[in-house]
Amino acid sequence: MKNMMALYEQTTLECSRLITQRYSTSFTLGIKTLDRKFHWAIYAIYGFVRYADEIVDTFHDFDKKDLLLRFKKDTYQAIEEGISLNPVLHSFQKVVNQFGIERELIEAFLISMEMDLDETSYTKNDYETYIYGSAEVVGLMCLRVFCEGDCNEYNSLSEPARRLGSAFQKVNFLRDIKSDFHDRGRVYFPGVDFNSFSAKDKLIIEDDIQQDFDAALVGIRRLPRSARMGVYLAYCYYLRLFAKIKAVPFARIQEERIRVQIFKNS
Repeated sequence: MKNMMALYEQTTLECSRLITQRYSTSFTLGIKTLDRKFHWAIYAIYGFVRYADEIVDTFHDFDKKDLLLRFKKDTYQAIEEGISLNPVLHSFQKVVNQFGIERELIEAFLISMEMDLDETSYTKNDYETYIYGSAEVVGLMCLRVFCEGDCNEYNSLSEPARRLGSAFQKVNFLRDIKSDFHDRGRVYFPGVDFNSFSAKDKLIIEDDIQQDFDAALVGIRRLPRSARMGVYLAYCYYLRLFAKIKAVPFARIQEERIRVQIFKNS
C-alpha cells in the first residue's frame, strides 16, 4: 500500500515537472541548477500557478469564473485533506503542508487571478495588489522551500524575494504589452494608455524595474548556497531580457514580443 501511494505521489510530481518543462524553458533551467532536494517542490509550485493562470488566460470557450472558483475550492480541500485526484493540486498541497506555506499567500495569488477575469486597466492600488498576488507571493512560496523551516532566514529574505518576483512580473508586462492589450484588452501599468504609450512611459517603468532588480540581488547573494545559483540564473535570464527591452525603441514593444535565447555560446 505504501509503495503504491509513493508511486502515485511520484507520478503527480512528474506531472508538475512536465508542465514546467512545457511552459517555461528558463524556469526549468533555473530549477535544474538548484540543489536536487528542491526540484520537486519548485516544480509543484510552478505547476500550480501555471494552471491557475491558464484558466484566466486560455480557456475562453468556457466559464472561466466557474473554473477558477472550482480550482480554488479544490486547492483548499487538497491542502486540508492532504490528497487530491488532481495531480497538480496533490503535488502542490504536499509543498504547502511540508514547508508551511501560509494560506494568505495562496489566497493573495488566487485573488490576483480573479482580477484577470474582469480588470482591463489598473489603478496604482490595483497594480500593486496584482503584482503582490501574482508574483511576489510566488517568490515567498519558493523562499519557504529554500529556507527549510528557518523562520529568521525567511523573514530576513522576504523583501528581496518579493522584489525579485516583482521585477520578473513587470518585465513580463513590458514584454507582453502588445499581446495583453490586443488579445486580452488589458494594460497593467497604471496611467498608461497603450495607444499613446511613449518613450517617457517606458523610461519610468524601466527605472522602477531596475530598482526591483537591484534590491533583489542583495537577497540572492544571501540565499542558502543550495538555492543561490538556480535563483541567480533566473535573475540573469530576466536581466538579460530586460536589457534587450531597454535597448529597443518604445514603439517596437508595441509591435512585437522581445525575446532572448536561453542558450548562447559566449
